[in-house]
Amino acid sequence: MIQDYWQAFRRFLFPHYCWCCGADHISDEQLLCGICLQQLPATGFLDIPENPVERVFYGRLRLQQAGALYYYTPAGPVHDLITAVKYRRNPQAGLFLGCLLGHALKHSNRFHDLDLLVPLPLNARKEKQRGYNQATLICKGISQVLGIPLREKAVSRVQFTGSQTRHNRLARWQNMENVFRVNDAALVSNKHVLLVDDVITTGATMEACGAVLLEVPGLRLSIVSVAFTG
Repeated sequence: MIQDYWQAFRRFLFPHYCWCCGADHISDEQLLCGICLQQLPATGFLDIPENPVERVFYGRLRLQQAGALYYYTPAGPVHDLITAVKYRRNPQAGLFLGCLLGHALKHSNRFHDLDLLVPLPLNARKEKQRGYNQATLICKGISQVLGIPLREKAVSRVQFTGSQTRHNRLARWQNMENVFRVNDAALVSNKHVLLVDDVITTGATMEACGAVLLEVPGLRLSIVSVAFTG
C-alpha cells in the first residue's frame, strides 16, 4: 500500500507519458503504451522466409535469415523513436527499440541458434559526434532479452563516408567499398552472427559489412533491423 502511494506521488512529480498518444499509465521502461505498441506498423518478416528484406540481399550475401520488425515511414512513432536515438541524443529510445526487436526475435520461429550480436559500426568520428552508436544500443536491448553476447568491436568502420540518405543504390554501393574491417576473426569464426542496424533501405551498407564478415572461416550470417523502408 505504501509503495502504491509512493509510485503515485512520484508519477505526480515526474510524469512519464507515451510518446505517441500522451497516456501516463506506462512504466518508466516503456516509451509507448500498450495500445500504441499494437498499432506500430509491424512487417511480420521475422517469421516469413524469402521476405522483402531477404530479397534485398539475394545474390549479394550468403545469409541464413534476414528481416525487419517495422515498416519505416517519414512520420509516425517508428520514425520518431529512430530520430530520437540518432539525432536527439536519446539512448533510451535505442535500448527500447532493441528490447522490442529482442522480444520479436525470441518469439520468431526462424532466428534460432544465434551466437553473437554485432552492431553495424559507425565511423569513429561520427560516433564521437553522436556520443554512441545507435546500432550498439539496439544490440544491448536485444541482448537484455535474449542473453546473447554483444561483440561491439568485432568490426570497425575504417573510412568516413558521410550520410547515405541522398544516394541511390549504385552510389551507396560504390561509397561502401573497402569501408569495413574485421578486427579479430577469432571472435567471430565458426559463429552464427546477427548483424544489426536501425533501418535498412537499399542494404548497401549492410551488404558491405556482411561481405567482410563472411570472409571469416565458418561464420554464418543473419541480418536484422528495427525498420525497413520498403
